[in-house]
Amino acid sequence: MAVNDKPPAIGANRAMLHHVSLPVRDVARSVGFYRDVLGLTQIPRPDFDFKGAWFALGTDQQLHLIQDEGSTFRDGKGLDGRDIHFAIRVGSYRGALAHLAGLGYRKAGSPGIGEFQCMRVVPKATAGFPQIYLMDPDRNIIEINADTLDAGDDEIAGILAG
Repeated sequence: MAVNDKPPAIGANRAMLHHVSLPVRDVARSVGFYRDVLGLTQIPRPDFDFKGAWFALGTDQQLHLIQDEGSTFRDGKGLDGRDIHFAIRVGSYRGALAHLAGLGYRKAGSPGIGEFQCMRVVPKATAGFPQIYLMDPDRNIIEINADTLDAGDDEIAGILAG
């Protein structure tokens, strides 16, 4: 690099998201959620001096769960897509919705559904792609989205009706 050449900005330097770290209170409980509800694959994690777990997100990204007494949590907050969250892009919105409904998740506001079994379903989101929001056991918000909407209104209603 010449003396007057500036190094590339972060965004121009082959930047990509590597991982998202989330605080959790109970690693085993959270591993169950991310493995059994979202179907993520747990991957090896270095032997840190604190509890945690790592998951693969696609081929190049990761989710890191960290249990630490100094962590910040969304205590008392409900499902709000405008609050801090991360998004997982899936190949089929219909498939993701059917999977969650098959596990007992229902549209937010449904009678008898607790806040950890509800999801905010936004098939025609202003963002331009269909979205589903849900919370993990520590109130971390996850957005599930797809490039395109692959289900009609009647099919979505049928999936949500169980």
